[in-house]
Amino acid sequence: MDIFNERVNAFLSEFGKGRKMVLSTSENNRVSSRMMSVVQIDGHFYFQTDATMKKYHQISVNNYVALCIDNIQIEGKCTEIGHPLNNTRFCEIFQECFKGSYDAYSALENERLFVVTPQYIERWIYKDRIPHIETFDMVKEQYCFREYSGK
Repeated sequence: MDIFNERVNAFLSEFGKGRKMVLSTSENNRVSSRMMSVVQIDGHFYFQTDATMKKYHQISVNNYVALCIDNIQIEGKCTEIGHPLNNTRFCEIFQECFKGSYDAYSALENERLFVVTPQYIERWIYKDRIPHIETFDMVKEQYCFREYSGK
């Protein structure tokens, strides 16, 4: 296995099945962000939302989004893939990670499921109190780990 795939797999394993993340969307140079319950399946990031929400409209006109948690930033392309209950694997993991949200929202008529295909991932890592930036260019399949010098 090459270094890129090895490091991506290590990152995804460390990331785990689900996290609460900030989702940022935009339309007409106006960006908005909100907390979302996000599930990771095979290197893709899934969330659900109501079709009447602002984020749904923003994604429909600009499907480039960003996800953020702690020291991790993910930029990607977001695609609507149907109703949450039509995706068994998503439902199993979402229910395991976010049972309250699954019970409250997943069966609602207006709920829609989205997948974010990451194009770029960046995170800051401190080794011996020295900052490093780890990047994954998912499109070019390039990995970089470098010390941050501020220059």
